[in-house]
Amino acid sequence: MAFESLSEKLSAAFKKLRGKGRLSEADIRDAMREVRLALLEADVSYKVVRDFVKKVSERAVGRDVLESLTPAQMVIKIVSDELTRLMGSENVRLNISSKSPSVVMLVGLQGAGKTTNGAKLAGLMRKSGKRPLLVACDVYRPAAIKQLETVGAQLEVPVFQMGQANPVDIAKAGIEHARRGGSDLVFLDTAGRLHVDETLMDELRKIKAAAEPAEILLVVDAMTGQDAVNAAAAFDEAIGITGIMLTKLDGDARGGAALSVRAVTGKPIKYAGIGEKLDNIEPFHPARMASRILGMGDVLTLIEKAEQSFDEKKAMQIAERLRKNRFTFTDYLDQLDQLKSMGNLRDIAAMLPGMDSKMLKDAVIDEKQFSRLEAIIRSMTLAERENPQLLNGSRKKRIAAGSGTTVVDVNRLIKQFDMMKTMTRQMSGVGRKSRHTGFGLGGGKGLPFKL
Repeated sequence: MAFESLSEKLSAAFKKLRGKGRLSEADIRDAMREVRLALLEADVSYKVVRDFVKKVSERAVGRDVLESLTPAQMVIKIVSDELTRLMGSENVRLNISSKSPSVVMLVGLQGAGKTTNGAKLAGLMRKSGKRPLLVACDVYRPAAIKQLETVGAQLEVPVFQMGQANPVDIAKAGIEHARRGGSDLVFLDTAGRLHVDETLMDELRKIKAAAEPAEILLVVDAMTGQDAVNAAAAFDEAIGITGIMLTKLDGDARGGAALSVRAVTGKPIKYAGIGEKLDNIEPFHPARMASRILGMGDVLTLIEKAEQSFDEKKAMQIAERLRKNRFTFTDYLDQLDQLKSMGNLRDIAAMLPGMDSKMLKDAVIDEKQFSRLEAIIRSMTLAERENPQLLNGSRKKRIAAGSGTTVVDVNRLIKQFDMMKTMTRQMSGVGRKSRHTGFGLGGGKGLPFKL
């Protein structure tokens, strides 16, 4: 998980502060020393760390903090505020030109994930009502065009390519093709190199001059730390980037790129790739990322994921069935399917408030449990799903055999199902809460993770 090491070290520094009823300037100084070391180990730029610690220290030794009844919380809030400011304060949307088609030029070093994540962004824009076109301008990397066509087909986004032609000509022809075909957004997948060189920059300047992009989005590998920051500065100086997309934030990223690149370039981080699946991309919200780093969760993103994944009409029907005590295993299976569509369970758990990196490490998260639960339910007859009272001993044996599980597993599922129905009926405002989030799974009871 991204920022795991940084989160652990910051949590350890703040834990020492929480044990004190009052804070002295020496306490603040010691805590800031640990924060400084944590940031430097995360490969954050030395200059950025120096400025960050200075600003936090100046605010933290103020009278309001030192005399506060909860000084540790005040310090954590200050660190959160400064982390948010460091990463850009607020989410900045993609630049969309009033002139159609609007052109987005994707640039970056080879290996940063530019082709795949550029296609992911095009897919995200398609879901929001845009009509994107991907244009294959990388004619040097083997199979780059084929890769773009493959992911484009999976995302239902058309791809324009002219083989190994001149990239500048491809860009111009692609834009004209979009204009004739009714596409209102063009993504130019340009070539990358293993390092910044003048040949690469010269080609990008020519494409920029020909395409007149509304957005030049630099794709940066979050796992490369200071190398990513140096590359960002070089690209910005050479062609003038307008925004940044971080990739591989689901990996063992130390955090240096995310915390430095905005401060070094002055350009906003607009999107983040958070996994290998083609829908694993999200707008970058600095405040939410700061909250995740400090172990305070990210409830807003969790709610957004739920709203995207859960069918509102179906959720309302399930809420009504729960209210009337008519909730069945078929409904339960629908809820499991929708929960799975929210993404990786460990990532979801990380968004819960108070879920720090140590708790996540200790948590038993069994993704395969989804498959076992589904197998058991799908081994039931429709009558058994609709009326669990039919499940006697012989039926349970048949279901266990058909699902490759044991009778104990079947009994456990039935017990969890009954507990979930009881708890959910007792929740105040069950219809209202389930309607929008689909959290009809009883607050997590029976789900495939245990804390």
